[in-house]
Amino acid sequence: MDPKSFTSRDAGEIRKTSTGYWTFIPRPLPPKIEYTAELTLLLSQADAALSELSGLGRYLPNPDLLIALYVKREAVASSRIEGTQADLSDLLLDEIEPKRTPPGSDVLEVRNYVAALNRGLRQIEKLPLAGRLVRDLHKVLMHGVRGQERTPGDFRRTPNWIGPPGSTLMTATYVPPPPDPEMHECLKHWEVFVNQRGTMPELVQCALIHEHFEAIHPFLDGNGRIGRLLIMLFLMERGRLSKPLLYLSSYIEQSKSTYYESLQRIRTHGDWPAWLRYFLTAVRDTGRSAIAQSQSILKLRDAFRGKLAKQHRALMLLDELFVNPYTTVTRASEQLGVTPPTAQKTIGILEKAGMLSEATGARWGRVWLARPILKAVEPTRSA
Repeated sequence: MDPKSFTSRDAGEIRKTSTGYWTFIPRPLPPKIEYTAELTLLLSQADAALSELSGLGRYLPNPDLLIALYVKREAVASSRIEGTQADLSDLLLDEIEPKRTPPGSDVLEVRNYVAALNRGLRQIEKLPLAGRLVRDLHKVLMHGVRGQERTPGDFRRTPNWIGPPGSTLMTATYVPPPPDPEMHECLKHWEVFVNQRGTMPELVQCALIHEHFEAIHPFLDGNGRIGRLLIMLFLMERGRLSKPLLYLSSYIEQSKSTYYESLQRIRTHGDWPAWLRYFLTAVRDTGRSAIAQSQSILKLRDAFRGKLAKQHRALMLLDELFVNPYTTVTRASEQLGVTPPTAQKTIGILEKAGMLSEATGARWGRVWLARPILKAVEPTRSA
C-alpha cells in the first residue's frame, strides 16, 4: 500500500505497523456530506424507485413467486463478483437434482448465499444489524465451500489485504485495519452508526454502511458478499422495502471496476460524493428495472393462467415454475401430490400451452424448462 496515494485524511488515516506494512484506519461515520443539486436529485430518484418497488411488493398477488427467482439471481451475481463461474441455470438445476452437482462446484457457494440471505431476512425480526448477526450470516455463507478453513463465523485475528493475485501485505492496494484493537474499535463505531435512526436519509446511511464494512473487512474471506447482503437487510429492517426485491449485485457486476474505484477513492481522496452518486444511481436504475421486470413476469403469469383456464393441476405447477422454471416428473409429482403418470400428463398440458419444453434430449432423466419464465428473469439470456 503506497502511503503517497492517500492524499486525504477525511475518511481515515494510514499507519505503519510495527511489522513494517502500511494499514488504513477508517474514521467513525458519518462524514460531512454536501447535498449538491446533483446528489439531491439522485437521492430523490432513488427514493422514488425504491418506494414504487416496495409498493409493488406489498400488493403483488403472490410476491413469493417473484422473490424466489430474484434471490437466486442475486446470489449468482454477488458470487460471480468474487470469481465463481456458476450461472442461474446451474443453481436451479442443482435445486431440483443436487446429485448432478459435483463436489467442490461453485454452485455450492451460490447455494450458501441464498441460505445466508434467507436466514438474514428471518433474523432481522429479532436481532439488530450488529456483530452477532453478521457472524451468523458469515458462518452460513462459508460452510463447506472454498475459504471454509478461514474461520467461518469469526472475525479475523490476523491481517488481510486487497490487491492483485500474488500481492502481499507490503504490495497490496489496500490493507484494512489490524484486528486488535483497531478493527474491533472500528466495528463498534460501525454498529452504533448502523443502528442510528432519523439522522440522515436512509439510502445515504445504507451507502455509508456498505462502504465502511468493506473498509473494515472484518473477515478473512467473504466480506464482499456479506457487505452486499447487508444492503438488502438494512432496507428491509428499516421498512424501506416490503419484500426483498431490490438486488444490486447485477449492477455492480456490470460496473465492477467503477464500484471498486469508488470505494478506494474514499480511502485515498475522501471522495464520498462519487461513491454516493454510484450507489444512488445503482438503486435508482436497479429499482426501475425490477419494477418493469416484475410487471412483465406478472403479465406472463396472467397470460398462461388464461390459457390453462380451469386446469387446476396445471395452474399449480405453473406457479411452482415461477419459483424454479426447471422440473422433472418426480419433482412435479411431489409438488402436486400425484402419481408420476398424472404428473407427466400435467407437464404435457404445459408443453402444449408453450410454457414447458424438454431440455435434455434424453430418454431417461429428462428435465423440462419453462423458457418464457427464465427469459423474463434474465432478459439478456437466450433461453
